[in-house]
Amino acid sequence: MKIHDLKPAPGSRQSKKRVARGIGGKGGKTAGRGTKGQGARDTIKPGFEGGQTPLHRRIPKAKGFNNPFRVEYHVVNLDTLEGFEAGAEVSPDTLREHGLVAKRGLVKVLGRGELAKSLTVKAHAFSASAKQAIEAAGGSVEIVPAPWGDRRPPAKGNALTNR
Repeated sequence: MKIHDLKPAPGSRQSKKRVARGIGGKGGKTAGRGTKGQGARDTIKPGFEGGQTPLHRRIPKAKGFNNPFRVEYHVVNLDTLEGFEAGAEVSPDTLREHGLVAKRGLVKVLGRGELAKSLTVKAHAFSASAKQAIEAAGGSVEIVPAPWGDRRPPAKGNALTNR
């Protein structure tokens, strides 16, 4: 057997049906398109979604993307914690009482500055350097769970206000 002897299996290849060649028989004129209507014509625009607002009109134009599930923290640095007396327990509530963070929201402790006092610090998140500095000063770190638990945060943003 040689290359020129190879042929597809019998019946596996059918010749293409030539439709719309005259008015006689089932393969003529409208051939598989029915009569009238959008399917009988050749005028559907690319991107047409059946009357639904098409994707190119649904997406925002050149405005970027804001993640509705972004978690934002109010930041407190180590040099801010230096203002508390030694042995004190610092929590988001005590930070709010002192006016160091906003009324609502999560608190994250960052490692800018020095900490020489032993403090018990409770917050929603800590940077690695802040955690290390607090423990090196003889204090302890406690992570407060987020109000939405271990799931993703609730969505927010302009897209949700119009619903």
